[in-house]
Amino acid sequence: MYTAGMSTPDRLIEATRELLWERGYVGMSPKAIQQHAGVGQGSMYHHFTGKPDLALTAIRRTADELREAADRVLDTPGSAYERISAYLLRERDVLRGCPVGRLTMDPDIIASDELREPVDETIAWLRGRLAGIVREGVDRGEFAPSLVPEEIAASVVATVQGGYVLARASGSTDAFDAGVRGLLSLLAPPA
Repeated sequence: MYTAGMSTPDRLIEATRELLWERGYVGMSPKAIQQHAGVGQGSMYHHFTGKPDLALTAIRRTADELREAADRVLDTPGSAYERISAYLLRERDVLRGCPVGRLTMDPDIIASDELREPVDETIAWLRGRLAGIVREGVDRGEFAPSLVPEEIAASVVATVQGGYVLARASGSTDAFDAGVRGLLSLLAPPA
C-alpha cells in the first residue's frame, strides 16, 4: 500500500485502512496507526483531528475505490447480462473479502452515523448502479419483463457479499464461485 514519496496524510490513511481491516475500529489505537504509518503523534494530529476523523477519511477512500473498481467493469460495452457477468466474475481477493462489506460487521462503525454513512451510501450506490443496468436489459428485451431491477440488484450484491462470507468461513473460493455461477444461470438469456 505504501509507495516511495507517499505523503504523511496518505500514509496515515493507508495505515488506518489496513488496521480497520485487521483489527476493526475498536482495536485500532492512535498509537498503532502512528506506528503502522511510521509517523509521530504530532504529524497525526496536524493532519487529522483524531481517530474518528482519520477513520472516516479511510472509510471514504475505501468506498471510493470500490466504486471506481465497479465502474471500470460496469461501464464496459456489452449487453446488460455481459456487464453484470463481468462484475460478478471480475478478479477479486475472495478469501480476504470485501473491504466495504467488512465494515458492516464492525459494531463501532455501524453504531456511528458518521462512520456508517459512506458505507451505506456505497452499498446504495452499487445497488442503484446495478438496478440501472438490469432496467436497461429489461427495456431492451434481454431480460424477462417480470424482473424487478431493484430486486435483481439486491440479489447481485447479496450473492457477492454472502459469497465472501462463505468463502472465508470455508477457506475456499468454491462457495463464492458456485453462488456467482448460480445467479448467472438464473439471469442468462434463453438460448
